[in-house]
Amino acid sequence: MLKSSMLYPQDSVSRRAVRLDGMWKFQLDPNSSGIIEGWVDGLPDPDRIPVPASFCDFYTDKETREYCGDFWYETELYIPEEWKGKEIDIRFGSVTHRAAVYFNGVEVTSHEGGFLPFCARITEIARFGVPNRLVVLANNELSETTLPCGTVGTLPSGRKIAKPYFDFYNYAGIQRPVWLVATPKESVFDFSVAHELDGADARVRYEVVTNGESAVRVEVRDEDGVTVASADGKRGVLPIPNVRLWKVLDAYLYRFTVRILDGETVVDEYTQEIGVRTVDVRDNQILINGEPVYLKGFGKHEDSDIVGRGFHIGMMKRDFELMKWIGANSFRTSHYPYSEEIYQMADREGFLVTDEVPAVGMFPSLMNFAEASTGKDTAFFARETAPQLQKNHLIQIEEMIARDKNHACVFAWSLLNEPDTLDESSTVYFEKIFDHCRALDPQKRPRTFSLLMNSTPDKCKCWQLSDFLSLNRYFGWYVLGGADIESAEIAFRKEMDQWAELVGDRPMVFTEYGGDTNGGIDKLPSVMWSQEYQIECLEMCHRVFDSYPFVKGEQVWNFADFQTTEGIMRMDGNKKGIFTRQRQPKRAAFYLKQRWEALPMNFKSE
Repeated sequence: MLKSSMLYPQDSVSRRAVRLDGMWKFQLDPNSSGIIEGWVDGLPDPDRIPVPASFCDFYTDKETREYCGDFWYETELYIPEEWKGKEIDIRFGSVTHRAAVYFNGVEVTSHEGGFLPFCARITEIARFGVPNRLVVLANNELSETTLPCGTVGTLPSGRKIAKPYFDFYNYAGIQRPVWLVATPKESVFDFSVAHELDGADARVRYEVVTNGESAVRVEVRDEDGVTVASADGKRGVLPIPNVRLWKVLDAYLYRFTVRILDGETVVDEYTQEIGVRTVDVRDNQILINGEPVYLKGFGKHEDSDIVGRGFHIGMMKRDFELMKWIGANSFRTSHYPYSEEIYQMADREGFLVTDEVPAVGMFPSLMNFAEASTGKDTAFFARETAPQLQKNHLIQIEEMIARDKNHACVFAWSLLNEPDTLDESSTVYFEKIFDHCRALDPQKRPRTFSLLMNSTPDKCKCWQLSDFLSLNRYFGWYVLGGADIESAEIAFRKEMDQWAELVGDRPMVFTEYGGDTNGGIDKLPSVMWSQEYQIECLEMCHRVFDSYPFVKGEQVWNFADFQTTEGIMRMDGNKKGIFTRQRQPKRAAFYLKQRWEALPMNFKSE
């Protein structure tokens, strides 16, 4: 059961929302002595850093950048006198990976999981019209029960160091916006919709959850502000005549307003912009509003210079403009739910999003991209840590769906990325995860997970749980790269022929493929890491994709270069980006633009 509402903060006739972003006090706590020394009442020797942002890349010393352990934030805030009589919350978009929140010296909440929101209710201890102190104790350590997974090492000096089981940097901090929110004592806690089409009309089933018993009314307005439907009650159906559907790259958003009423007096009001559309998977097709769609796009990361994984509104705008320029229509939120503002933008721009819970690293190896082709079996879900891991996994699925379920852009849930699936224990673990997702989602979207190179048709124990198959494959890079690319294509087709015997009516999407390149290297003839070879590798993969009618999507890895843990396989990060980390195109971008603009939306739908 959710401890706090996942509704995005907003102003309305009954609500107030103020951003607390800015320069906060910050202090590392390597000895975990802050609690004993009373830091909840103020940090003794703080620096100041921006919120939201990762803290790692602001500093010039390596110890701070690689810091692993406890760290603290502090800020001061005022609560207006006119907010008296309302419920007051502090809402964090995310704190990575866990947090305890103290307000005026009192612990008000704690949260596990670094990529989803949580609230701290401060009504009883709020001071109006005078300064209040907000302090956050955060921690970025990894374990085999956290999402994502990893472990912690200790250096000879005694310093802790993160040992992730995943191939992206373990950025940490208050990475998304922080809000001060005021709501009425009786308020809207949750709101869900599910869509059905009936000819030119739509029927939208809705459910409202409040913390009281007053009357509820729901109203739907079009983009011109005209009311097109309304209904009374906490549950019901909203009939929308001559509905304007939300379509891929042709978005249309209705404004759904929920009101709690005392007679005709508005007690609370909350509005969401929602696109009306349906999603189905059948006959090897991904169907939006009954129309087949071929996915063209990316695996991405929330990753940029200086602010790391911190939400950056300018970078978000640039990324969407680049995706539109190149002819993409979709992306996967690899490997965690992204900041809510990104989904709002995807709703408005008409992009399809595969929403991924942060279940990555469930194959204990930093270099699983290399070891995956060796046949390594770790029996990860047979370990004694699996029950606690699964408990955290289920909670984060619940939080993700509660937050994102009304977004038209979200057409599928990705429940794991590259897990170990070779042991029977994985099947038992996965079944509970997939069933839980289906039970929670009012729209019953398709569920999937991305299969590691180890998860071949003859060995994977879990592929059949997916509504559509998602494959991460690196033939031509980690497998048979360079001059051996001819052999890579043969090996790739051999595996695909095996999948062809099994997939039935499921479509397949390639959620990762490609190869690293340094944007400054040109080589004729090509060699690995050159721009020319990146294009050759993509061309080979596309020849394979185009040969199999059940392949209904290609999401190249990666949208842009991104930071990783140091290693000889990585040159200042992962360089598989089609764009540089600074969001400039490599030569492969122009190749993909030409291909994707030529592929119709319903490619291979006959």
